[in-house]
Amino acid sequence: MSLRSENLDRLDGGEFDVAIVGGGINGAVVAAALASRGVKVALVERSDFASATSQESSNLVWGGFKYLENYEIPLVFGLCGSRNRMMKAYPSRITEVRFLATLDKSSPFPPWLAALGSLAYWGIGRFATKPPSFLRPKRIKAMEPLVNVETARGGIEYADAYLKDNDSRFVWGFVRSALDLGGTAVNYVNLDQARRETDHWELDLTDTTSGRSLSMRAKVVVNAAGPFVDGLNASWGAATEHRIVFSKGIHLVVPRINASEKILAFFDDTQRLFYVIPMAHRSVIGTTDTRTDDPREPVTDEDREFLLEQINARLDLDQPLTTGDIISERNGVRPLVVTNDGDDRTDIDWTTLSRKHEVEVDEARSLVTIFGGKLTDCLNVGEEIADAVADLGITVGRAVDGWYGEPPRDEREAFMSAAAAGPLAAAPDIEREPSLAAVLWRRHGRDAFEVLAAVNEDPSLAEPVLAESDLLKAELPLYARNEMIVRFDDFLRRRTKLAMVHNADTLGASDGLAEARKMLDLAPEPA
Repeated sequence: MSLRSENLDRLDGGEFDVAIVGGGINGAVVAAALASRGVKVALVERSDFASATSQESSNLVWGGFKYLENYEIPLVFGLCGSRNRMMKAYPSRITEVRFLATLDKSSPFPPWLAALGSLAYWGIGRFATKPPSFLRPKRIKAMEPLVNVETARGGIEYADAYLKDNDSRFVWGFVRSALDLGGTAVNYVNLDQARRETDHWELDLTDTTSGRSLSMRAKVVVNAAGPFVDGLNASWGAATEHRIVFSKGIHLVVPRINASEKILAFFDDTQRLFYVIPMAHRSVIGTTDTRTDDPREPVTDEDREFLLEQINARLDLDQPLTTGDIISERNGVRPLVVTNDGDDRTDIDWTTLSRKHEVEVDEARSLVTIFGGKLTDCLNVGEEIADAVADLGITVGRAVDGWYGEPPRDEREAFMSAAAAGPLAAAPDIEREPSLAAVLWRRHGRDAFEVLAAVNEDPSLAEPVLAESDLLKAELPLYARNEMIVRFDDFLRRRTKLAMVHNADTLGASDGLAEARKMLDLAPEPA
């Protein structure tokens, strides 16, 4: 029986302390946090885990330097603390990265002020990263020759952190943690109806892959539906003090622009920061920040043209980037929190809205709602919800060690030592890692020992599934058995980053991926 089938059976007819609706970063981390505290928890996601906003981030784990523009110092202080905590817990997956910010005539403030801000940011961040520095245009050009400094007034270099794999895989790690700790979690399960009875909730569900009807009970429901929290609350008749508005942010993935691992930062013509972020052998340009009323609004020609125009004006490229250079696109809608006071004005400065999250508890319904949220702050969200659930009468124990983070350093060192003499000691073609073993540990943790054993038995399994990728044939059994992959897009887009760094034609022509698809034993694609 597959992992997903086992969880469907546990879900159907089950009685739980807490039911979580939504499998993005909020739902996933709450499931792990509660399961680690002995709470009987079930998570349901109507699509794949992290298939909405949580797969469309900039892959940054940061304190929010740009939020200092709006004087949100308490928010930045909290996010910096969360960033430091995450970097310590995930030393292989979340690493310090340098930002090189060039300030020109489009910048809202002069370089000297940005330099002061970077010093303040370093201090607010408890001096946990390398110190910032002020840069004159000549120095910027020497560090990154591709940067156009003709109109530059100067710049700064400062540090933050980013995810070396994709954001959606990071979310999956919390789902996996919840499962390992005794929780239940299933993707592609739609919530048809939820009714509050005298002392519990009744939830009617459908497994959308088979049409199977399911039902379950829970004492408490956590609404972690991201952009869709308001619709769920409305269907339950729950009034809230906050609501969600939407800001669309897109990224364009193009061939690698700069050779270094630095993130290039610029102000666009609207005085909003955007970045060039490394992703394996590609660069990610973004993000934008535009108001929308549609949480599923697609990338438009106008979006693409704007970003390409902005980056072409700020780089000295041999040939300007065009739409033909776009390998893939990332398109996310941020759920931003505002007060639910009936004010629907559209003339506000969209970029000034706070990025902080809010948690509301409806004691009468035993309902908890999470508004907003960020990858950086996810551990705090999990712990806040654990406290809220305890206040609603659920027995919540002390968290077990290891409910988040990587395995201990000695396990990593043992793996690296065991892999040092074989094929996994080779450096990967597309990753800035010393060896394939380092990539595998980052991706799988202690399950990488299984990959090592397979490669030692058959060295051909150390070959990549796809050219210009670091995905090895030996990894495929792990994905098939452990990662609840239902659709091929789950594998290409969320458990791996293949669909972000390769175009559709390359993926479709790969014999290795055709074999991978057979091994994964996937459900038929929807019509």
